[in-house]
Amino acid sequence: MFGIPVGLDYSWFLVFILFTWMLAVGYFPLKYSDWPPYLYWVTGAATTIMLFVSVLLHEFGHSLMARHYRLKVRSITLFIFGGVSEITTEPPNAKVEFWVALAGPLVSFALAGLFFVLEPLAAGKEPVLAVFQYLALINFVLAVFNLVPGFPLDGGRVFRALVWARTKDFRRATATAGNAGRFFGYFFIMIGVWFLLLGDLFDGLWIAFIGWFLESAAVGQIQQQRIQTLLSGHRVSEAMSRHYAAIDAATPLEEVVHTHILGGGQRALIVERGGQIVGLLTLDRIKHVPREAWPETAAAEAMIPLDDLRTTRPDAELWSALQEMDRDGVNQLPVLEDGRLVGLLSRDDVINYLRTLTELTPLRP
Repeated sequence: MFGIPVGLDYSWFLVFILFTWMLAVGYFPLKYSDWPPYLYWVTGAATTIMLFVSVLLHEFGHSLMARHYRLKVRSITLFIFGGVSEITTEPPNAKVEFWVALAGPLVSFALAGLFFVLEPLAAGKEPVLAVFQYLALINFVLAVFNLVPGFPLDGGRVFRALVWARTKDFRRATATAGNAGRFFGYFFIMIGVWFLLLGDLFDGLWIAFIGWFLESAAVGQIQQQRIQTLLSGHRVSEAMSRHYAAIDAATPLEEVVHTHILGGGQRALIVERGGQIVGLLTLDRIKHVPREAWPETAAAEAMIPLDDLRTTRPDAELWSALQEMDRDGVNQLPVLEDGRLVGLLSRDDVINYLRTLTELTPLRP
């Protein structure tokens, strides 16, 4: 939609069943006791679908605002905790971060207002009125909850933008928002435990689970910031592998697999024709070729052509190269200097280099 791929994580189907059951068994029967049993389930399923439509619109608020500021949006995925917009480009300044983060809650507030206004139109049609009332309430609650000032919630990104604007230090702002996210994560876990002690098993587990997710995501954000700090100032040439394997374009995949991948431990190979580089053959590309076709399929038929290949330079920043691999969904980048191949940078190379940096530069808590 709008040129952005939208996906459903497997966990979405679990939460769809869970919410439908919760609404059909616990919520609607308390408000409307005279409905026939089937109507509770139909209304519960329709409400759950509309809830996730609302979540999807919330995520499009983030994504379309990001596109407005020329940030790259890879996809939107709906999962057990709602949805996530995968924006693969860091915001260039605090203003962009602020508006991209705030766009989602603003959409949810607008939806809450829309469903509230529509309620009088559903007078006399109880199932429709019930759906509108619930969606007005839940969109308002989602907007308010998402404005909690801690990562990875939208409010945490708004908070980071405000700290960033004040301190002019993106890393400090990220660490501050991440630690705030950990605080709120532990806070929700404690609330969940309190509910469990009071005997409310379902709500207690759910709230504690949300708290665990918030705390874990905040820790992940802090760790990412630490990685960026470690890699800052380092170049691709320091981490890349200067020993790489090259094969002829006519080499059958069967030989490539047995000789270079299984026999040599290679995961990516440079493909040459007449001494000139024509592409890159990766393990992922080989996996897309049927096993029985390996003997007759040449490397050139499965490789990534040179024109489609993402490359980097030896003097490029290592963090920027890692971000480029993430944005493009690739695991290796050929390193070219003046059109000549001088090495190959892989995620494994970066991980090994990070391990060395960590040993030489212990991280502060």
